[in-house]
Amino acid sequence: MPVYEYECVDCGKHFERAQKISDAPLKECPDCHGSVKRLISNGAGFILKGNGWESKNRGSVCSQLEREGKTCCGRTERCDSPACGGNS
Repeated sequence: MPVYEYECVDCGKHFERAQKISDAPLKECPDCHGSVKRLISNGAGFILKGNGWESKNRGSVCSQLEREGKTCCGRTERCDSPACGGNS
C-alpha cells in the first residue's frame, strides 16, 4: 500500500498515511482539523524480491550458465546459494 505525504495548510504539520491508491486524498489535519494538501514526493520506488526477477539480458555469469543448463558451482540444479565465482 502506498504511503502519501500531507501538509496542513493551517498549522504546517507534515504527516504520512498509508492508503490504497483508490482512496480519496485526506482533507483534514488530524491535529487541528484544518485543511491539508497532499505533497508530491520522490517516494522509494519498489524492490523486486524472489526468484525470477533477474533479467535474462543482464549477462551475469550465473544467469548465462543457467541458460546453458548449468549452475555456477557445477551442479545440475540450482542450489539458491550466492554465486561462487562462475566456475563450471
